[in-house]
Amino acid sequence: MDTDDLSRESYLGILVEAEKLTHDLTLHYGLLSYSCKNESEYIDKAEKLTKEIMQADDIELDDLFWGNPPNKEKLNYTLQKIISNIEKIKQTPIEKRHYD
Repeated sequence: MDTDDLSRESYLGILVEAEKLTHDLTLHYGLLSYSCKNESEYIDKAEKLTKEIMQADDIELDDLFWGNPPNKEKLNYTLQKIISNIEKIKQTPIEKRHYD
């Protein structure tokens, strides 16, 4: 699937939230969509990725962000916000989500 196939809720809650911090983080979430069959799978994988990034050490973050990691406090805030957004998205039935 492509990010264009995501509901507005998922797109705004994950991709746009990541973009507020850095485009490099958005790229990881965007690329993730290509390995997913549907939005539910994407949301699950995005949640897993977010939790993995939260557990990453400085060396792993440096690799993840191609040698230019964002401020760790701002990164953690953004990741917490994405987790919160994912929880809200999961509570919204698919038929009540908005698609373009």
